[in-house]
Amino acid sequence: MATKQKSIVNISVNQKIGLLVPYIKKRIIAQIKSVALIVIYLICFQTIVLNIAISEAAIVATGIAVVVLGLALFIEGLFLGLMPLGEIIGIKLPRKTILPITLTFAFILGIGATFAEPAIGILKAAGTSVKAWDAPLLFVFLNKYSNYLVYSVGVGVGIAVLFGMLRFLYGWSLKPFIYILVGILSAFSLWSLFQPNMKFLTGLAWDCGAVTTGPVTVPLVLALGIGICRIVSGGTSQSSGLGVVTLASLFPILAVLSLGAFYLDRVPQPMEETKFFAKENQSKRLNLFNNKNEMIGYALQNAQPISQIALFDGNHEKMIEFIGKLKKDPGLRKSVFGKEDIELLKNWAVQKGTESQRLAVFYKPNAIKEAVKNYSGGKKIITSPVDVLLRNGKAAVQAIIPLTIFFFLVLFLVLREKLPKPDEIILGIILAVVGMGLFSIGIELGLSKLGNSVGTNVPSSFTKIHLINERQTIINFNEEIVLTATKPNGEKEKFFYANIKNEYVPIPFDQSSYDPSNKEYIHTPTKGPLFGGEKGMLGFWVVLLFAFIMGYGATLAEPALNALGLKVEELTVGTFKKSLLIQAVASGVGLGMLLGVVKIIWNVPLVYLLIPPYLLLLIITKISTEEFVNIAWDSAGVTTGPITVPLVLAIGLGIGKQVNVVEGFGILSMASVCPILAVLTVGLYVNKRRKAIRQESA
Repeated sequence: MATKQKSIVNISVNQKIGLLVPYIKKRIIAQIKSVALIVIYLICFQTIVLNIAISEAAIVATGIAVVVLGLALFIEGLFLGLMPLGEIIGIKLPRKTILPITLTFAFILGIGATFAEPAIGILKAAGTSVKAWDAPLLFVFLNKYSNYLVYSVGVGVGIAVLFGMLRFLYGWSLKPFIYILVGILSAFSLWSLFQPNMKFLTGLAWDCGAVTTGPVTVPLVLALGIGICRIVSGGTSQSSGLGVVTLASLFPILAVLSLGAFYLDRVPQPMEETKFFAKENQSKRLNLFNNKNEMIGYALQNAQPISQIALFDGNHEKMIEFIGKLKKDPGLRKSVFGKEDIELLKNWAVQKGTESQRLAVFYKPNAIKEAVKNYSGGKKIITSPVDVLLRNGKAAVQAIIPLTIFFFLVLFLVLREKLPKPDEIILGIILAVVGMGLFSIGIELGLSKLGNSVGTNVPSSFTKIHLINERQTIINFNEEIVLTATKPNGEKEKFFYANIKNEYVPIPFDQSSYDPSNKEYIHTPTKGPLFGGEKGMLGFWVVLLFAFIMGYGATLAEPALNALGLKVEELTVGTFKKSLLIQAVASGVGLGMLLGVVKIIWNVPLVYLLIPPYLLLLIITKISTEEFVNIAWDSAGVTTGPITVPLVLAIGLGIGKQVNVVEGFGILSMASVCPILAVLTVGLYVNKRRKAIRQESA
């Protein structure tokens, strides 16, 4: 018998490149489309409407480019590597094993997929704006126990996937889950309102529900769900793929609130800064940090001098001696500031240190004056590119590889199957790791900086803000140059002229900004209110309009929403048009963003804004069909992609920091509930219309 020989086609390197370039170009263009609209909008709003330049614009632009490349590689790796593994296991596991093994796999899959979500890392980076004495419980979860926060979110998603599989298997309705979970969460949140620490954790908890339903969790979970549905006769096949996103949004909220209640008695209550650093609070205060040196470093960078001295038993000399040791001991600097770099200590001494603390670092007054010259513009301590690459690369490996190993173990040991197309799957896993690493770098350098910049500067629409990034220290300042001006009402004010960027500009003189011993004047430019005169009432409307357009536009750019719209139009046989769903969801997200900004600016407790719409949702859910309930509640999950989550979180935290609220969370949670309300309302209209058409036909 003649043996068949495989024909091998040899192509040149140029031909290979010619085949790959259009493919890569298509993938990158798709990611540019998902990023470009919201990024361009934010940049235009800050530079044109607010007339404030983007700080570190070159770094931000580079970061955004890296985000696009990283997300393109990650999504490609996901579809080449992780998705095929998930689909094979999802189809064969329910057939070859007993139910408990399948449910155990579903639970672990939910946890692993959460760790692999690109947006989950933003939770760990959100803690810098929260002060330890204002919200100790929130502070500890965003700093010391940030991993615990992610673990609790993962466990919540794992439980959600487990129940989602049971729904697929037994055809359970989504409604009872909604009634029970929303009821528990509402009661939990109302109780938290009367617990000072829990009150500030509520916004973060509800926002965590929006972070979990990204490009990793949903496809992998649906792959497993489809596998279960194929072995189940009957059931609700039309809506079988829907509903799990809802559970994956609600269970993590419950998990984070439960974690907060568990740690509630281990941290001090919110209090004033000086009382927080008092000796009687030392034991609980230490629970917020890994060690005493880390706590001292936090106090040096964030607390007033009187609070810093309290850490040294009220002994000023003891504190100065400790700072002198910091100058000489790199290991001590690392334990206090997180890095050995002496520049960190010098920058801190110039920007935040007292005169005696500066002397402990620089020894001589002349050296201090020289340092002030070098750091007069608020010198940036640039993190080494190698450090950024290694840190984010390590995080990407820790997120992707454990999930991959878990898949391999199930495939080889449980299912006894071979790896299909091993070259493609291995390549996909490598691309996913590289892509996630690059994406995280881009978030750190680009999107987070852009979001924080916009959020910090948006309040200039309605109030006066200080442009910290443009702060300058004027050395050899002489009070003799200070002049006096008279306002129309006869009130006098002091000012002086300074040469800034080769222009002579008048600058108000603030006595508290002048250090006569070192002859330094710290000038921090101000901006606003830009709209509506001194009261800035028009500026509030400008900010609310900004928030609505941001939410509306960002939602229209989400590829997942278009896919959901097509599926909904197919399920409803054209009754619920794709365009109608997209407009309902986008308008809901825009309204949610608006209400989230209202919560931050006016410091409204999130419960007041969140519970009423959820209670209304329970009523509408009761009278809606199962079909529309699944569609509406899942629509919230597609509005929070890997681009919008870090941007919206950074904007919220930036606004909160500028208007001096304790925390800036809550925008994502409001942007999740409003589209559900919008889609369910439209669903009632569509059902009524469909019923009328049937009656006419009859």
